[in-house]
Amino acid sequence: MPVITFEYDDLKEFGISIEKDKLINIIPMMGSDIEDHDDNEIKVEFFPNRPDNLSVPGVARSLKGFLNLETGLPEYEVSGSLEKVYVSEEVSEIRPYIAFAKIEGVNFKGNKLKQVMDFQENLHWVIGRDRKKVAIGIHNADVINSPYNYIATEKNEHKFIPLEETKPMSPEEILENIEKGSKYAHLIDKFSKYPLILDKDDQILSMPPIINGELTKLTEDTCNILVDVTGTDEKAVNQSLNIICSSFAEEGGEVKSVEVIYNDKTITTPDLSPKTKEVHLSTANDLIGINITLDEAEKLLAQARMDSEKIDDDTLLVKIPSYRTDILHEYDIVENIAIQYRINEVKPALPELSTVAYEHDWFKSDKTLREIMIGLGYQEIMSLMLTSETSHYEKMNRSEDSHVEVSKPITIDGTMIRKSLINTLMEFLEDNKHQDLPQKIFEIGDILYLDESEPLKVRPSKKLSALSCHTSANFTEAKSLTLSVLGNLGYGVEIGESEDPSFIPGRVASVKGTSNNGEIKGVFGELSPEVITNFELEYPVVGFEIEFL
Repeated sequence: MPVITFEYDDLKEFGISIEKDKLINIIPMMGSDIEDHDDNEIKVEFFPNRPDNLSVPGVARSLKGFLNLETGLPEYEVSGSLEKVYVSEEVSEIRPYIAFAKIEGVNFKGNKLKQVMDFQENLHWVIGRDRKKVAIGIHNADVINSPYNYIATEKNEHKFIPLEETKPMSPEEILENIEKGSKYAHLIDKFSKYPLILDKDDQILSMPPIINGELTKLTEDTCNILVDVTGTDEKAVNQSLNIICSSFAEEGGEVKSVEVIYNDKTITTPDLSPKTKEVHLSTANDLIGINITLDEAEKLLAQARMDSEKIDDDTLLVKIPSYRTDILHEYDIVENIAIQYRINEVKPALPELSTVAYEHDWFKSDKTLREIMIGLGYQEIMSLMLTSETSHYEKMNRSEDSHVEVSKPITIDGTMIRKSLINTLMEFLEDNKHQDLPQKIFEIGDILYLDESEPLKVRPSKKLSALSCHTSANFTEAKSLTLSVLGNLGYGVEIGESEDPSFIPGRVASVKGTSNNGEIKGVFGELSPEVITNFELEYPVVGFEIEFL
């Protein structure tokens, strides 16, 4: 999870004077975690649903409301400017969306520059999905001139000096020779052209989402900045810009808008106007388990930095700040009421309805599967349904396809819901490669597919997967294991060819089976050397995965 570090004295700049011990007790009540602290500074871990709190100004803004020092909707004035950016149609297939803002009168003295850079990288992770969805550039505005151009260039054209480098490089050279270039090359290297942002004199500001130019490097003396946000999701691009602008505005920065001119439309960014949503007092009282009045609810929402007005005796129309990207439903507003009410003040109560538990049909077969696998000498592991695209696809030699993504992942290893169990078994072997061989493990677990025909647009399924790792593991072992398992389950088996890229060609097979309980399908064989190497293993790995249809 994102962690921000700041000194206790940093809060004094925002009018907050609070004892260290009191601050340490209060911050967790605001929906965060304290990772570490000492006499001078504190490290706070905020959940990804509150990216607006990933900067010191953001923390101060929330803290002032929680302490009742400053309440209600923060108002940030956005003045117009003559700045413009023209968007080339060629970027529509690469990174089609862009938003700009100019901010004057910023202060980067002391440790503020580092805090801003950390803030930027945290947003890259929390909203940007490690720059895939959103990438942010912050530039010294005093060395460049409007209008700007967002274009797509040939790989070997438009050389410029990348940030922290000394010689000009082409976009292709940047991807090949610079650490950040190789790290994020996968985001654009499949395209024939690469995106660039230039000013009116053809000076290059950045190559999104890879790296900024040395020309616009920020220093402690920088006073005026230009912020660009590019990405593949228009909503996320604008949300990111709003969060950044609101943070700088909290410190006294003057936010100015920029016209973004596409071929078919012109928009002005940023838009810091609040959105509105209704909340019902009865809903809040029932969900939280309290009994407050409408006036009290208004005061609590003001502490959450929201304005509200009465519609009727049970309803408030709430104004939500533009930086609050987490408010999607009435229940999200109720959560803010609960936080400001102080969750420790809510008196616990037993539910009025008593129930009797019984085993769900979905899990009844698991016991039989466990008995068979344990009888065959395998040890069960249990892992989370969350995994990452890197582990699930890249390391397994599989092409990325449609899958359920986590909109605001807590860790870089939990960005999607799995569709296979094999990669988590491989991760287990990787973590335990120091243990003696042979290692034989299995897992029974749920997976999730996208399915537009389902009411919730997703469809769960159950899989059984097993792997064996030792010096003499081979295809025959995998086949024998698979047939033993399916035979014990009473399935009639049909074996066919398979081209699963996770396995060695010619040493992999598909399997189908039918029984009175339904059908199965799956694959078994020897994992490819490349997959084994990707998980830093040194010995052959064989196994199977079957899905119960």
